[in-house]
Amino acid sequence: MRRSHHAEFGDPVMAGLEPLPAIRQVTVDRSTTWLERGFNDFRAHPGIGLAYGAVFAALGWLLTFGLAELGMGSLILPLAAGFMLVAPFLAIGLYEVSRRREAGEPVTMMQALGAVRTNGQMADMGLVLLLLFFAWFQVAMIIFALFFGGRPPAMDEFFTQILMAPQGIPFLMTGTIIGGVIAAIAFALSVVSIPMLLERKVSALTAMRTSLKAVWLNRMNMIGWAATLATLGFLGVSFLFIGLAVTLPIAAHASWHAYRDLVGE
Repeated sequence: MRRSHHAEFGDPVMAGLEPLPAIRQVTVDRSTTWLERGFNDFRAHPGIGLAYGAVFAALGWLLTFGLAELGMGSLILPLAAGFMLVAPFLAIGLYEVSRRREAGEPVTMMQALGAVRTNGQMADMGLVLLLLFFAWFQVAMIIFALFFGGRPPAMDEFFTQILMAPQGIPFLMTGTIIGGVIAAIAFALSVVSIPMLLERKVSALTAMRTSLKAVWLNRMNMIGWAATLATLGFLGVSFLFIGLAVTLPIAAHASWHAYRDLVGE
């Protein structure tokens, strides 16, 4: 069962804002359906999905080896977490694959790569996520400096000297809480807005307002969905980034179907 909500938080006309589309409240079992449809999209066009995932896996390897050479391998941890913040924007081409498959249109790699030019407002949304990424990275560096001082260590030293230190647990708890808040903001702003900008000629502000409203009206479901996406991302990164070749496209395709379920005409 799905119920649509047309009422805005306040009067959008009086506030001078563009009215929002109807938002549906979905049942708790829909996330399973979204994942199933995402997997079907990936299976229908595996070459595009694997190509996208392989690029991000390669970037992960380059960052890992580059930071290791500089003796700052532990920086890969906040960078990997920050990647989750901007991943919805980087996956626009995969949303386009799902959109075209749903509409019965032809799908090619060039069409997927060109999807970012569909709506000029897409760049504004990307900028918002990029700012959140930089905010998280700066906060992560400040937290480390407050607890340990100095520059981030190599990866082996991070596990042996940082996590085993007396302040290791408070350090992890503080980083997890603050990082979780930033991740929740990024998720709430982007989970609906980026696929919406791909499909409709609306402003970035309208898309973000729609995303916030959809998350709020389905908050319990969306907490579970955010955890599902985070798990897919963690699995992709934990397998030496190689897993991103599969988990990233499935998560992106599934996110398109989540948007289609949540937002009405």
